[in-house]
Amino acid sequence: MESGSATPPVVCIMGPTAAGKTELALELHAQGGMDLISVDSVMVYRGMDIGTAKPSPAVLQQAPHGLVNIRDPQESYSAAEFAADARALIRRSRQAGRIPLLVGGTMLYFRALAQGLSRLPSADPALRCSLEAEAADRGWPALHQRLAQVDPATARRLHPNDGQRIQRALEVFILTRQPLSDLQNNATPEPLEGPMVHIGVAPASREILYQRIENRFADMLAKGLVEEVAALRCRPGMHGQLPSMRAVGYRQVWDFLEGRIDGSDLCFRGVVATRQFARRQLTWLRSTESIRWVDGSGPGALKRLREQLVDVID
Repeated sequence: MESGSATPPVVCIMGPTAAGKTELALELHAQGGMDLISVDSVMVYRGMDIGTAKPSPAVLQQAPHGLVNIRDPQESYSAAEFAADARALIRRSRQAGRIPLLVGGTMLYFRALAQGLSRLPSADPALRCSLEAEAADRGWPALHQRLAQVDPATARRLHPNDGQRIQRALEVFILTRQPLSDLQNNATPEPLEGPMVHIGVAPASREILYQRIENRFADMLAKGLVEEVAALRCRPGMHGQLPSMRAVGYRQVWDFLEGRIDGSDLCFRGVVATRQFARRQLTWLRSTESIRWVDGSGPGALKRLREQLVDVID
């Protein structure tokens, strides 16, 4: 493939979980001329394979993905680190005359790359414990209402049960006395040279997406997701508040292993949490300017994708 412009475009395949992004990206990559870069905040972790639907080692060997398996689950990986790492890989790909193909569903990472990030305070463990204790007593919807009073813009885009993001938004406000939304709007991005093409991959209907989510989570359990988390849980330094273990699916299995939910409820909770996550991803996508939508389900998906790219890729 060759780009029609002097600087090859960055092609971003974005979408909710279970929409078929990875499969389409692999098919597109197989046609040559592209370098895959993962935009997934959980695939960065080694040993977290089943619950992330990570491509198999054989697939990764045949189609290498940048930013997969680069951290241990005990470590953190920020959006700022992603943006710096992704920019380096994009430059390398372009210098080789190839097209960077970014694929994933971590919308904050896409935003960090395209728009930059404001300087936010580091996590405050004591404050986080206080907020978690308050949530345990009153529930996350109550803290969501509290957030709406000080940062209505952020509260509008968060689900009332999205504890991790509600906690962070309240933490930022308490530490800085400024709404997270204001700090993010004042970000000063480093310009990314050349065009970015955003492809939104999602099934034609919400019902199809939800069924795919249900089927995939059941398949993950059948493939050994509980055993995967149990093995991770035995590692030194692992605990349930790590970013890796707060990921959707892993959090529910961790709660099961801790005895907070029973086996009969595990699949239901995992599916519900994944559906909520997918809705948040779709909300982010709808706010993305100039996005080109592709139905990633059923036959002809690759053809539909290529039709959306015909003006930027020959």
